[in-house]
Amino acid sequence: MAFIPVVKTTIEEEVLLKKYSFRLQTVLEMREKKLEDKRREMAKVIAQLNEQNQKLETLVNKRENTKSSLENIYEGRKELDILEITNYKDYLSKIITDGKTQEKVIENTKNMLKFKQLEVTNALKEVKIMEKLKETQQKNFYQHYEYVQAKEIDDIASTRYKRTMV
Repeated sequence: MAFIPVVKTTIEEEVLLKKYSFRLQTVLEMREKKLEDKRREMAKVIAQLNEQNQKLETLVNKRENTKSSLENIYEGRKELDILEITNYKDYLSKIITDGKTQEKVIENTKNMLKFKQLEVTNALKEVKIMEKLKETQQKNFYQHYEYVQAKEIDDIASTRYKRTMV
């Protein structure tokens, strides 16, 4: 009958037999959620910027159409209607003013987008730091586990060797 050694495990070894769990996992998850929130906010700003650019393009098209209509009035008729020309010019100046205002709104939105990009970058850095910490701690955990396993195997081997010598 072969001798099977009974190996008593210490509390440390029992803990090591469990799967590694990152103590700051909730912090990592909170930072990942914050990153996703910041990305959503940035996407909303991008959508606003696209919408505002579309409004500006519409204003530019209206301005060009109004100019061409006004030129047609000058070229096409022998008698000029002063009231109609005045209305076109007033409308044209309103469109130009609206275009300038829209350009300022677009500039403000671009500044807001830069700010949101900075927020996303910072949130991403925070997540990367936590992931790196998790990876390092996990690597250290398994290295220690392997060390304990190797030590246990050495102890068993030396015990068997001592028994064969006796």
